[in-house]
Amino acid sequence: MPLTPLDIHNKEFSRSFRGYDEDQVNEFLDQVIKDYEALIRENKELQSQLAAIQERLDHFANIEETLSKTIIIAQEAADEVRNNSKKEAQLIIKEAEKNADRIINDSLAKSRKIALEIEELKKQASIYRTRFRTLIEAQLELLSKEDWTSLERTEPEES
Repeated sequence: MPLTPLDIHNKEFSRSFRGYDEDQVNEFLDQVIKDYEALIRENKELQSQLAAIQERLDHFANIEETLSKTIIIAQEAADEVRNNSKKEAQLIIKEAEKNADRIINDSLAKSRKIALEIEELKKQASIYRTRFRTLIEAQLELLSKEDWTSLERTEPEES
């Protein structure tokens, strides 16, 4: 067990013939007590400072650990956002391709339908023209018959 200043102060030495001068010994012990007390105070101050520095070091170590975890989490979140964005972009592209295919197919179907309608209209126009020509030719033939000429020569009766 270490000596305390009180142990030094209370130390009694036995007397012997031709021993040390008691006043000098007491003076020296007083000086040792003062120096020892000063060393103890200094040691306590240093221990207190060491504890404070250790506490700050622990605090900064916690901050460092928290920042490291935060950076890792942020990196993971950024990676997740990037991956989700890529997936969403791929889905958008696929949807756009489907819409484009649908629009193209609808346009082709409409184009075919219109082409068929045009062909049908051409046939109907040809049939109409043929019938109209036949009608006109029949009317011309009717007009060119002699029955008309005989009607034209006949004069109306006078009453």
